[in-house]
Amino acid sequence: MTKKRRIKAELESVAAGHGGLLTPAHVEAFARSKKTALHSRFEWNDKKAGYQHRLWQARKIIHTFVIISEVDHKPTRAWVSLREDRAEVHGGYRTLVSVLTDEDRRDHLLSDAMRDLVCWQEKYKRLVELAPVFEAISAAKGKFRNKKGKRKGR
Repeated sequence: MTKKRRIKAELESVAAGHGGLLTPAHVEAFARSKKTALHSRFEWNDKKAGYQHRLWQARKIIHTFVIISEVDHKPTRAWVSLREDRAEVHGGYRTLVSVLTDEDRRDHLLSDAMRDLVCWQEKYKRLVELAPVFEAISAAKGKFRNKKGKRKGR
């Protein structure tokens, strides 16, 4: 059995042991055994894991920090992470204002948004109640493709 299949089987077993609900705490507890395929997916060195956890906390702080929009006076994210920046070793965030006022970065943000919409649509494609939303996503994708084509031909 491949490692991927072993992990799948272990996750299903953990969920079955908890009424079908799979939680991170249950998975971590199960993975403590070195005999599991899941064990190697965790950082067990507490010093390294502590640092990684603090990085995760920093990401959460950055991700949830909002500013009040001067346009509509509603809260909006202050920082965004562009895919091009995440491709770097350490990733990073830029202010939303700096991204929206730079044409190339704005295009990158729009491209990231389109990619996210496609993933979201794939996740929920079985919910027929969302058909109108899917149609709107398709229309937006068409506009985005047209815009990209026009920009390439500058």
